[in-house]
Amino acid sequence: MTSSASGTSATPANLETAFLGEERRYAREEVCRLAGIELSEARRLWRAMGFADVGDDVPVFTDADVTALRLVSSLRRRGMLDLETTVHLTRALGRMTGRLVEWQLQTLVERVAADGVAPELAFRAGVEQAATLTPELEQLLVYVWRRKLAAAANRTLWDADEDTELDQATVGFADLVGYTRLARRLPESEFAAVVETFEARTSDIVAAAGGRVVKTVGDEVLFLAGPPAVGADIGLQISAAMRADPILPDVRVGLATGNVLHRLGDVFGTTVNLASRLTTYGRRGRVYVDSAMAAALDGEPGYRVRRAWMRPLPGVGLVEAWLLRRRG
Repeated sequence: MTSSASGTSATPANLETAFLGEERRYAREEVCRLAGIELSEARRLWRAMGFADVGDDVPVFTDADVTALRLVSSLRRRGMLDLETTVHLTRALGRMTGRLVEWQLQTLVERVAADGVAPELAFRAGVEQAATLTPELEQLLVYVWRRKLAAAANRTLWDADEDTELDQATVGFADLVGYTRLARRLPESEFAAVVETFEARTSDIVAAAGGRVVKTVGDEVLFLAGPPAVGADIGLQISAAMRADPILPDVRVGLATGNVLHRLGDVFGTTVNLASRLTTYGRRGRVYVDSAMAAALDGEPGYRVRRAWMRPLPGVGLVEAWLLRRRG
């Protein structure tokens, strides 16, 4: 049990020092002078990480900030990165790690609360536990980052066209049925548990089959798969898993194959829009594919498709949807 749960607790200042690894010492101009970087550039990087502007005389920076800015300055002097590229990379780190730390802290707080700690103490106890685990979490972060970087590099070298950001891929959307009604009917904690379980189940299925979850937005999960057969298997697995779970509602799954534009970890294009729209008019518990994917699955021994409906869809045009099922 953490010190909060036992009646004693660390101060906010001590917790902050545990997370940062050192005390705040420098104001904005001083940290820029020590790092040898222009104030305007440092301000852009600070904002790209997702932090609010601070006063010129407020000591919010540490020696680690000086080291990081010196590293950026060194990369620029050697011509390895320009300012715009650095800002883009920094913004990616800020967005992804921002969600990561919120997720991790919430998970630890919920774990403490599940042990019977009073709600008013669980928040501090969870934060204190995060401070204790910071070295291990940092080590795991670097490990997973390297693994993810290696996997992304392999995909880029294997699939990407040399002259364009467009890539042939199968795009899938899994959409929870009755999301709004569910949010109104269930207590907030139960509703959050349903959404979290939905995300976890779909993410595990996608990863195990060799696909990649691009993002989750409330009641939807967007994923990518290479060959159409892999996408078909993922879509049918997700549908079956939700149908078999007595707690989770059914899903509608839409799949489309075609060109996809990759940009800053996200995907765009007509194929993405089409996969999303296929979930709009489908029946619950069903998997629908577009004509291109239906043609690609023709002759695949494990699947069968039949024409389901044709209608104009906003932003896409006239679309023919096909119902996907496993053969036999």
